[in-house]
Amino acid sequence: MAAVTAAMVKELRESTGAGMMECKKALTETDGDMEAAVDVLRKSGAAKVEKKAGRIAAEGITRVASEGNTAVVVEVNSETDFVAKNATFQEFVQSVADKALKASVDKAGDGEDVCAILGMQSELEEKTLTIGEKLSIRRFQKISGDCVASYIHGGGRIGVLVAADGASNDAVKEALTNVAMQIAAMNPQYLCREDMSADELAKLREIIEKSALNDPATLPKPILNKLIDKAVNDKVWSDADIETYNEHKSNMQYLFNFLSKEAAAQLAELALADEANIVADKIFNGLVEGRVSKQLKEICLMDQVYVKAEDGKQSVGKYLAEVAKANGVNFSIKGYVRFETGEGLEKKNEDFAAEVAAQLK
Repeated sequence: MAAVTAAMVKELRESTGAGMMECKKALTETDGDMEAAVDVLRKSGAAKVEKKAGRIAAEGITRVASEGNTAVVVEVNSETDFVAKNATFQEFVQSVADKALKASVDKAGDGEDVCAILGMQSELEEKTLTIGEKLSIRRFQKISGDCVASYIHGGGRIGVLVAADGASNDAVKEALTNVAMQIAAMNPQYLCREDMSADELAKLREIIEKSALNDPATLPKPILNKLIDKAVNDKVWSDADIETYNEHKSNMQYLFNFLSKEAAAQLAELALADEANIVADKIFNGLVEGRVSKQLKEICLMDQVYVKAEDGKQSVGKYLAEVAKANGVNFSIKGYVRFETGEGLEKKNEDFAAEVAAQLK
């Protein structure tokens, strides 16, 4: 049997990325045959990949790649954030982005076998062996336009792409990069309110109406006073709450600081019971419309307050219009993509000390 030297182990480690003891064992098993040892490690690596398949990979990073007027963002997951910071893992994720940019489809994920679509199964297994954790190529999405910008936040925790049509000079590129930062920070759900369907708007309005009815302290005074009159006159409230009301009714602003929780809940029940009439009330409708408008400003990108606005009020839409006017061009955002690592995935709550102790047994 040929002697297994430290130099041989080092060479095998460098070519495969496997652990020192695994390399030594493989070389011993193959009587020092380097190629055969590589095969042994690949086979054992495949077995390890299979064992790791049941684990949860919800950490990881995003990366982007671009060429010409097209860019792609990918998300690749690992089991721990420690691995997500590993240079080998980060290089692998960038290679996934480069491969996705050339893919024949513009989008993949949501349960699809993204690894198979990209033809990267062998690379994934190799990196799983090298890194020692379950890895998962979760999703990618491409975007194209006359001008495309990207932004990576938090070392890859969030990846954003923005595309616009109409112009592509440096000023537009800078503006789109600023908007990409806005998207990373504020996470809009829509580009503009026109992108919302009638059903989505109706659902939003319904939620706001129900929320208002369940929080009587925020209702318009005429409606609130009617509910209170009913609670008092019909003895819906306890004698103690009626007494509290009579004591503090001169200062309605602070009334709910003194009423019991039961009294507030009873008012909400009365409001819900009279929902049809309250919803038809013009004053109530004004309250709802105001809250809908406020909500749209939070979830629609073009209506959001621009995070770099000097006056703290300028919207993203007005910022872009200002850039267009200053540079004598016309452009508009056609779309964006925002990936946040692990969003929608179950995360494992690990006891690291217990895991280490178990491995030492």
